[in-house]
Amino acid sequence: MDYSTQALDALERGQIDEFNKIFKAALKSDSDDMLYSLAEELYSLGFSENSKQIYEQLLKKYPDDDGLKINLAELAIDNDDDDKALNLLSEISSNSDEYVRSLLVSADLYQTQGMFEISDQKLIEAQFLAPEEDVIKFALAEFYFNTRSFRKAINIYLELIKEGTLEMSAVNLVERLGVSYAETGKFEQALGYLEQIKPINMSPDVRFELGFTYFSLGEYEKAITEFEELKETDSQYSSLYPYLADAHVELNQFDIALIAIQEGLAVDQYNEEMWRKASEIAAKTGNEELVGEYLQKAHETNPEDISIMSSLSDWYIVNGKHDENIELLKPIAEQSFEDAHLEYNLALSRKANGDIKGAATAFGAAERELGDDTNYLKDAIFFYRENGNRDKELELLNKYLNLLPDDFEMQNMYDEDSEGF
Repeated sequence: MDYSTQALDALERGQIDEFNKIFKAALKSDSDDMLYSLAEELYSLGFSENSKQIYEQLLKKYPDDDGLKINLAELAIDNDDDDKALNLLSEISSNSDEYVRSLLVSADLYQTQGMFEISDQKLIEAQFLAPEEDVIKFALAEFYFNTRSFRKAINIYLELIKEGTLEMSAVNLVERLGVSYAETGKFEQALGYLEQIKPINMSPDVRFELGFTYFSLGEYEKAITEFEELKETDSQYSSLYPYLADAHVELNQFDIALIAIQEGLAVDQYNEEMWRKASEIAAKTGNEELVGEYLQKAHETNPEDISIMSSLSDWYIVNGKHDENIELLKPIAEQSFEDAHLEYNLALSRKANGDIKGAATAFGAAERELGDDTNYLKDAIFFYRENGNRDKELELLNKYLNLLPDDFEMQNMYDEDSEGF
């Protein structure tokens, strides 16, 4: 028995020390073909260093063997030695029989580096040189899928499926096509492919896409079924919970929706968007206290999110929590942060707390953007009226009545206050 076979037998028995001894003997005594096969087997078993030793030994003997260079380049990529991989691949000329394969490996390397344009170029060149090779079509489709260029991926997956190729490298192309259609908003087409996949063969991602597709088509009960099934198999799949909650909302099942989003928060408590959605659902149940609690959590999770700050500020205003609102909006006051809506809210809270000067400053700052907002104008008009600023009151009343000339209450106020002025 040759040493290569003995080495693999030792590995199968778990005798690592024995394997190492036999491996050294194989390097010295076995044929080149036998060593090459051993290197492939060892690589598939995860013994990449031993595989590398063999390829390097063979390359010294056959320095023009481009296949060996590519194998070593792949090993270098696995070890994050991109420079070495690029050097090896650069040695392969366009005249080489291995050139197309080198393009595929180069594409993988550039993709891992985030250089997607170069990766795309390499794959397109490979396809141009070998247009009938399904493995290249598949590589290009996978590249587009993984870089979210789903429309491009769809065309290639369709071509492969029409040719009878339903699976490559353990990837289900029907599944890929269904997901790609869903991601491009073509939900009817997506459903036709996703429903072909047997439930037992569905990955969590695909089950999510099927649930999302049902949801997008307004089939909320079916969406709930899929999301619940996904929750059973992978409760940590946090993306399912907002859609599960929304599906219950669409069916006016607000209490169940609230439970669903609370389950999601238990999985991902650092997701400000989930806290925001929880506040919206809590509002539908009429639990105002919970609305405020969830908005505060959302703001704590991401204090830089202005839209969340704005929602929380609105809640403080509606619920008369003006001290809390003024504290929330300190960045507006201290850093001259420009946001007209928040300036408006700050003005309302300062007014409520009797800070006339501060309220006037905030009303003035908000006016630059909200001068055509009738809600703002009405609040500002009453503020200036109450504080004796007749000029500003009438100026804003005039603006307001140009926007809402049929508001007779405000028209009477204008007539009354402008009389003799």
